[in-house]
Amino acid sequence: MTRIGITILAMVFCFSAQAQTISVTTLDQAGAQTVLQAAKESAQQRNAPSAIAVVDPAGDLLAFQRMDGVRPASADLAIAKARTAARLQRSTSEIEDNINQGRTAFVTAGVLVLRGGMPVRVNGAVVGAVGVAGLSKETDAEIANTAAAALNPSPVTAQRR
Repeated sequence: MTRIGITILAMVFCFSAQAQTISVTTLDQAGAQTVLQAAKESAQQRNAPSAIAVVDPAGDLLAFQRMDGVRPASADLAIAKARTAARLQRSTSEIEDNINQGRTAFVTAGVLVLRGGMPVRVNGAVVGAVGVAGLSKETDAEIANTAAAALNPSPVTAQRR
């Protein structure tokens, strides 16, 4: 093959590689702190001391807080709940429900299947997750749901004329 032919072939491969890029929204430190603060405020309103973890889509820790009065083991549980919600891109409540309905294969998947983990979505894409462990599974799930919604804009209410 001639040098011109090789050059043209190389250019074709370069152009097709550029056409295959995607745009990804990521959760930065400011966003992680917003989610953490929303969880903390929700926990305080419920008088429910909690451990709160915020992770990126791969499950790597971005932000964490263990509130006064929470059990020490809650720290590990919050991180594991967040990691599970991020990697599976769904709430740990849904996963726990699946197990309770007979889908026991999740038990061997190496993920934590306790309520309180929720993916954080921006424009429908999972950008991370939040995990909460503290008072009870119901309270953990409520706090996580509130925190996961912290980055979504509030719906605009229609104005009456």
